[in-house]
Amino acid sequence: MNTRRLLLIATVLLLLLPADLLAQGCAMCKAVAGSEPGKQAYGGAQAVGAGLNTGILFMMAVPYVLLFVFFRKKIAGFIREFRNAQG
Repeated sequence: MNTRRLLLIATVLLLLLPADLLAQGCAMCKAVAGSEPGKQAYGGAQAVGAGLNTGILFMMAVPYVLLFVFFRKKIAGFIREFRNAQG
């Protein structure tokens, strides 16, 4: 019962935190995205947006690659078992 109560208190405290505290990003992305509209950096607005999108895709892909590297034997075993399944 104590662990449930502690988990409930932690969840409530987490939900009460301000959104700015939870939505942290890297300082460089924040500086580039929040730059003045008249002042273009790194080749214009299109280049900045493309760079931010590429960075986001890279950060999104890395965990999946790491999971595949760590669990490749289990994944290969599952695929082998799936191929040999009859029925």
